[in-house]
Amino acid sequence: MADPDPRPGGDKPVEEAPSSRVPGTIKVGSIAGSDVLVTPSWFLIAALIAWLMAPQIEAVEPGLGWLTYVAGFAFAIVLYGAVLLHEAAHAIVAKRLGYPVGVIMLHFLGGATAVEKEARRPRDEFWIAVVGPLVSLAVAAAGFGVSFLTPDGLIGLIVAGLWVTNLFVGVLNLVPGLPLDGGRVLKAGVWGVSGNINRGSIVAGWAGRVVAIIVLLWPFIQGQIIGVQPDLTRYVVAVIIGIFLWSGASAAINSAKVRLRLPLLVARDLARRTLAVPADLPLAEAVRRAQEAEAGSIVTVTSGGEPIGLVHEGALLATPEDRRPWMATSTVTRRLEDGLTLPADIDGEALIQAISKTPAPEYLLVEPDGSIYGVLVTSDVDAAFRAGA
Repeated sequence: MADPDPRPGGDKPVEEAPSSRVPGTIKVGSIAGSDVLVTPSWFLIAALIAWLMAPQIEAVEPGLGWLTYVAGFAFAIVLYGAVLLHEAAHAIVAKRLGYPVGVIMLHFLGGATAVEKEARRPRDEFWIAVVGPLVSLAVAAAGFGVSFLTPDGLIGLIVAGLWVTNLFVGVLNLVPGLPLDGGRVLKAGVWGVSGNINRGSIVAGWAGRVVAIIVLLWPFIQGQIIGVQPDLTRYVVAVIIGIFLWSGASAAINSAKVRLRLPLLVARDLARRTLAVPADLPLAEAVRRAQEAEAGSIVTVTSGGEPIGLVHEGALLATPEDRRPWMATSTVTRRLEDGLTLPADIDGEALIQAISKTPAPEYLLVEPDGSIYGVLVTSDVDAAFRAGA
């Protein structure tokens, strides 16, 4: 695929995504123009981390009393600071490549960066995805090096916990399965080889489902593999992570399957033949002429031939036949407002976006010269989409 600008991002201005504060979240700052939000669930996991760390802190710094839990909470903050670096790397690289980024969210499972647009090239997908785990591994390496210089005690425990945790996060996120970063790397690879981003998503999504199953089964088989019997906490963590991975992988697969069907939706192929009639023509006469011309839709026009309205099929069918001779066709039409006129060649995702932007039962399709081609009925689009499923 040709690169419109050989430099990453080039001179193209980065489109800023609108800041959307999720209800209940707390803004703690911003990075590269993106708000950093913390969900209430983070405080629960931070408290859990403080509770789990308390025995280890007590072992290296006995006699702290209630400050033991304060130290544990401080470790949670340091740990999520490293998670924030991971997410910030995604945001910075995405913006450097010209993609708008929304908020950076910290939650109980880690973090998420809202890159608002699909990658244009496989290499963009690769770099946006891989940079996060690389930063985590870099933090792990730095922490490991510093651990040789720190004295035994609380600081040494925090440094050790930091590098071990970031090593785990970095390696885990490189596992090739969506919704993990490694899944996006796999998606980029399949996309680059096949030339189809949706096939990349499907392959990476199925890989993510396999990873989810392994995570769910791990507590049951780890005793046979490493000789360690899991406790209840490990089962709970495995279930939470497994469900998260399965849900994310399934969502990616379903979305990709939908996108694969979109190219089948071509407005020109789905259009109904239309008949143009004066707005004041009796409705019965307009219907008679449409049946004679084997037209599936009716458009009202001015005396100069300019389209001004679309006959609403539902309103027409609801009008009793004995009243139609005394009603003007305009009484069952919808005026052609902005968004109701589409180019006849529109298709795929552009067609779906246009319909979603201005929902309506019918749309007028016009040629590049402005002449009427036909009418697109939303129910016909829905039927064609289901037929391609």
